Order: sequence, then C-alpha cells, then structure tokens
Amino acid sequence: MGERHINMFAGSPLNRLAWLRPSHSFLNAIVVLDSTRWLLFNSGQPLVAAKPEDPSSQTLAYLSTDDVRTFLGPEPFFGQGEDGSIVVESNDDLAQSLTASARHCEPRIIFLGLKELSLSTTALPTTDFVDPKAAIANLQGTPFFSMDVSDLRLPSEQLKATLDTSSLVQNGQILSWSEPRVLMSGLDTFSGAVFAEARSLVDWNKRNKFCPACGSRTYSMWGGWKLSCSSLLPWATAGEEPCLSSKGLHNFCHPRTDPVVIMLVINERGEKVLLGRGKRFPPKFYSALAGFVEPGETFEDAVEREIWEEVGAAVWNIKYHSGQPWPYPANLMLGFYMRADSSHPIRTDLDNELADARWYTHAEILSVLDPEGLSGRPRGSDNLDHFQATEPPAPAKPRATPESTSFTLPPATTLAGTMIRDWAFGKLGLLHHSLYHC
Repeated sequence: MGERHINMFAGSPLNRLAWLRPSHSFLNAIVVLDSTRWLLFNSGQPLVAAKPEDPSSQTLAYLSTDDVRTFLGPEPFFGQGEDGSIVVESNDDLAQSLTASARHCEPRIIFLGLKELSLSTTALPTTDFVDPKAAIANLQGTPFFSMDVSDLRLPSEQLKATLDTSSLVQNGQILSWSEPRVLMSGLDTFSGAVFAEARSLVDWNKRNKFCPACGSRTYSMWGGWKLSCSSLLPWATAGEEPCLSSKGLHNFCHPRTDPVVIMLVINERGEKVLLGRGKRFPPKFYSALAGFVEPGETFEDAVEREIWEEVGAAVWNIKYHSGQPWPYPANLMLGFYMRADSSHPIRTDLDNELADARWYTHAEILSVLDPEGLSGRPRGSDNLDHFQATEPPAPAKPRATPESTSFTLPPATTLAGTMIRDWAFGKLGLLHHSLYHC
C-alpha cells in the first residue's frame, strides 16, 4: 500500500477497549477517575475553550468528571436497573445481554476510549475487572467520555452557570459552543480524531431514541455503543408480539458509518484533473467528485457509477488513496484516483447534481495553491503520546486567495483537498507511476 496518509479526523489515538464496554463495573470505575476527561456537545456543537487575549483561537474544551457531574444524574451511571440501582450479575444470559452497561436516563454517555501513556498497551482483559478497584490501579492513561447536554433541556443560563464553575473557567479560559466545521483548521491530530469519534457517536445516540422495529423507547448500552429496545427489558410489560429486534443482528443496534467515495479523475497523460462544482457550492468553488456507496456495490462499483451519473465519463485503473472519517454526522470518505478520456464531452444532465464540471491543468491548479501545498494539513502528530488538554499547537494561517482567482479548491484538511495537492505536487509515489506511465 506504500505510505499511509493520515488525514484530518483520522489516526484514532485511543484504545477503545471494545471488549470492556459491556462491563458496567469497568465503566463505573473509570468514569469517576481524576484523570478522566469529557468532550461536551450541545445539539451537536462542541464545547470549546479560548484565552481571553485571543478569543478566536478556539480549541476543544476537555473537562473533568467533577466539572460535569451535575449533568450525569444519579449513580450508578452504567448498569442501571429497574429501580435505579445497579444491575445484579445474573446467570441468565438473555437478561445479562439486555442490561450490560445499561443507561436509561439522559443524557446518554459515550465511552470513547483510553489514551495510553505509551505505545506498549497497558489495557487489561475483561477477566481482570472482577475486582475493578484492583484493575483500575494498574490501568495507566486518560479515559475519555462524551455526551450532549441538550438532552437535559436545561435553560441556557443554568447551563452556563454550571460550566462557569469548571476548572477551565476558573483558570481564566472562556468557554463557548462552536459550529463544528469551524474547528477544522485549528485542531491538532489528536483532538481531530477524538472529536470525530465523539461527534459521530453523540449524533447517532441523539437520532435513535425510538426503536425502528416497534416504536418503543430505546436505551443506551455498552457505554453508548449499542442501543436496545426497552420492550425487551426483563421488567417490561410483555406485548402481543416480541419486538423484531429480539432476534438476529440489526443495523440500528450499533453505530452506523456511511461510506462515501471521493474521486479525483485524471486524464490519460496525467496532465489534467476533472473537478466539479455542486449546485450548493459557493461560487467559484470546485472539488473532486463524490457520492455515497449504495447497497450491493463495491467501492469500485460506486466510483464507476457515480462518475458516470455526474459527468457521463467512463473510468479505469481505479486506485485507492486514503480514508477520512467525516463526522457530519457519520460518513467515511474513501479517496480514489482513476483515469478517464478528457476528449469525451462532459455531461452534467444525467443526475443533475453538478452546476458545472471541467478539466483543470497542473498550471491552473498550482496557481491557486500555496507553494508548500500543506496549508491546513493536520498537525501535532508528535503530541499523541503526550496529551495536553489546554495547549494544542497554534492554528496554521491559511493562505489568502486573490479576488481575481477564477476558482477555489477545498482545504487540505479535507480528503479532496489532500488528493488534489498530492497530484499537483507529485506526491503520489508508486501510485503516480501506475497512473501516468502505463
């Protein structure tokens, strides 16, 4: 595969400890640790922190459990039983499977994972958590959790008053809610990856409050990674027919990821790329073509279909570039390069998604890019082993685009922007030769 490309939001730095999510003894033990940190959202908007002398330099606000305890509700936070007490371990496999790390009150809490202190894992297996206190003593790192406080329906004044008591505010920082996409140019690699995981899971939990099979309320399990129908709980009143979700695997039970192919079409001689302008794009803005993978398709099938539908072109020699999580709300962008005949006419009248599409030369692309081709790329990869909650790298300053420029391109924090730059600056490696020297 050659060099691995780490795009913004990718390179997940947390050990997600998936095998421990069903253990409410584990989750209840780590959630109250002094080292635990939280990312908060308000209807999908992340909480950010800034210094008073520079309010525009926003970074993700990482709060302690003491800072957010008011939002968590009564203990136990996980493994909640019918009367609010903790679920007792049972020999009944069905009952145990329906109450594993169950949480019935709002807001739903998501366990994101553990930022370990070194590359050598210190995570312990499930069996070691028979005695959670002893196991936690040997667990080294920073646990991360997330939640969306809008589910509490608190007045904004009360919400602000609670956050004003947090350690960040007491240390002189300013907290506010940010539009999610605004953060892209200011996040380091670590925060970008944690943000992507948190926002996608928070959004999925917010959108799935009712069972799509029977309409009953759902409840959270496995630290926010699974939802179950409340009609199946051991203490629920039995209905005429059991919910369809009681048997088999169902795609609404676990977090979803929607794959999207991002496609940079290159002509036979490697001297031009085909870019399109969507009808909802800003004026002059052109990007790589893109579309959702549909049921019954491979990635290559989706690439061929989408390019034909959008511009009427046949493509060949499809090559994978890299992927990018895109938490708006839960997409996975999959980048591909391929070739097409630039002499064939472009058609945008098939699915009518594009306002325009055209071929651009190397010189035209280079004329609107910064010389290094790196503006907006993720930063701070060297920080992954040294988590700093309040001091990420300073945001890079994007290059200004002249008013006279005939078109603009996506930033390098996007997969489309990265692929365009890699082509323009000759950074494709072996992929470069397979495309241009066949």
